[in-house]
Amino acid sequence: MWKTVKLGDMLEVQNGYAFNSKQFDVDGDMPLIRIRDLKNAFDTETCYTGEYEDKYIVQSGDLLIGMDGEFRCYEWQGDAALLNQRVCRLQNFHADLNQRFLLYAINSELKKIEDVTGFTTVKHLSSNTIKQIELSIPPLAEQQRIVAKLDAAFAEIDEASEKIIKARDPIAQLYINFLKNELRDSSYDWHTEELGNIAENLDSARVPITKSNRTQGSIPYYGASGIVDYVDGYLFDEDLLLISEDGANLLMRTYPIAFSVSGKTWVNNHAHVLKFADKEIQYWVEQYLNITNLSEFITGMAQPKLNQKKLNSIPIPIPSKKKRLRVLIETIKVLKMRADCLNDAFIEKEAQLLKLKSAILVQELQSNEAV
Repeated sequence: MWKTVKLGDMLEVQNGYAFNSKQFDVDGDMPLIRIRDLKNAFDTETCYTGEYEDKYIVQSGDLLIGMDGEFRCYEWQGDAALLNQRVCRLQNFHADLNQRFLLYAINSELKKIEDVTGFTTVKHLSSNTIKQIELSIPPLAEQQRIVAKLDAAFAEIDEASEKIIKARDPIAQLYINFLKNELRDSSYDWHTEELGNIAENLDSARVPITKSNRTQGSIPYYGASGIVDYVDGYLFDEDLLLISEDGANLLMRTYPIAFSVSGKTWVNNHAHVLKFADKEIQYWVEQYLNITNLSEFITGMAQPKLNQKKLNSIPIPIPSKKKRLRVLIETIKVLKMRADCLNDAFIEKEAQLLKLKSAILVQELQSNEAV
């Protein structure tokens, strides 16, 4: 017989701790779990070098929920790590609640909350809201039977997803390998120019706006890694190259550090703004920076930073003949287009597998609840 329970009566919700960001380090003593680390659920981008209480150590198998943006529960599968703020852990489960059954059942409830949560820039979830979730559960033996059935079905889907991921990696690497091979080709007759000599730096025109002072609009508001908001008004209205000024991504390279923008834009002080007279050179610089290790130009480990002086000093290899540069750029564009098409196909296959997971989950839970 199924019964409806309130989660606050069946478990405890532990909020993460606000660890000092000044003690974050890619090579620190203890991995630190932030919201961005939940989707892969086994590795972290950042470590922590300071003191901490043992109660904030997350172990493999713990259930975690990100409390900003997308509301979803994940099972941590990595090594011991610290629970940072805006991530919570579900713990101390009642004897009548199977932890993995909750993992399967809770995400549909979190999605309902996400769908009705208002926001200005990012949706926020509270631990009290999680405690108030009402969930329909069967007797423990039935929970265990459902979990075993879902685990078996999902294992086959996960195996198919893993094959897709492994197939995507070589395709993504093709573009990088091509560029690196071309850079070793002496027939280009490469010469180098410092970045500061081939681009005009417009950093002095940047203006950061705090969240509370932003007026919502349609103009993209850029930060170190891309668009962070949309505002009313603009600072620039032209073709530009933005380059990350700070942040862990300067070293981790999870996403591009250089990206071209055009039209009306607003840029804060976390991205350098460069203007090029030659748009082909701009395109080439963007591609080159995104495949090149710039660690020797970056200061700070806890808070990596590429300051303007260091940025301007980066040597950019350029083919001596303009025609060779044009051919190289056209080849890059074709290669990127083909890689993007293949990547889109892989993304669609992954989405289909995810939909299959959701369908199996809903069908299993609903069919058993109706009995």
